[in-house]
Amino acid sequence: MTDSEYVLTLACPDRPGVVAAVSGLLAGRGCNIIESQQFGDRVAERFFMRVQFSAPEDLTSAFAALAPDFGMEFKLRDTAVKPRVLIMVSKFDHCLNDLLYRVRSGALDIEVVAVASNHPDLRPLTQSYGIDYHHLPVTPETKQKQEAEVLALVEHYQVDLVVLARYMQVLSQELCEKLAGRAINIHHSFLPSFKGAKPYHQAHARGVKLIGATAHYVTSDLDEGPIIEQEVVRVNHSHSSEDLVAMGRDVERITLARAVRWHAEQRVLLDGHKTVVFPR
Repeated sequence: MTDSEYVLTLACPDRPGVVAAVSGLLAGRGCNIIESQQFGDRVAERFFMRVQFSAPEDLTSAFAALAPDFGMEFKLRDTAVKPRVLIMVSKFDHCLNDLLYRVRSGALDIEVVAVASNHPDLRPLTQSYGIDYHHLPVTPETKQKQEAEVLALVEHYQVDLVVLARYMQVLSQELCEKLAGRAINIHHSFLPSFKGAKPYHQAHARGVKLIGATAHYVTSDLDEGPIIEQEVVRVNHSHSSEDLVAMGRDVERITLARAVRWHAEQRVLLDGHKTVVFPR
């Protein structure tokens, strides 16, 4: 029988012997390590590790027995099981279309189980990929009810990750807490300098030389969650405000796709208010 492939991620107090214990357990069970990365945070005195390996059996119980010896928090995932993703979007389609195309082309190994939006505009795009579309309009008066509907979708589809692909609504503190560590947002990196409507036009008027995007985990602190990925591109005086908008959308979709991919591959570990990322 062919061995299955797994990804183990762990965090624990930084102390000698963690790597030896993990590698020894894997060797003793006839596993083959494919990739291994680790990081010791000297300030927080925390140790983080990601190991990808092939194994003849699921080792969850074995690591559960090892974990108390090191105060270890761990996750073990079979790579054959794709993370189930709910995408939330408003009217901008560039990030949604990019993610759906990457999934269909095999560049992004996730399963998009549904798309939810506070507008009906992107139903045709979503349904062209054969994916369920849920129109969930929201007003200040109906926000609590609408967010309950979002959580119902998360439960119904057994969602592992929620991606806010330019979803232009602020999530409540309650919803942020319920989705902690499993909701990713994307936004332009002009904050806090250029807020509100047409930030790229505001930036153009100020003659900015860099534009960028930030992908981060969602928290109740608006746009201040642990950062997963950032990207920038240089601009100059010859670029119009429309050029900046187009270039900004490209940066947003690339940055979000990286963040979703790294999360799906369990390459992102939370370290307090920041992240440890083990990219390929």
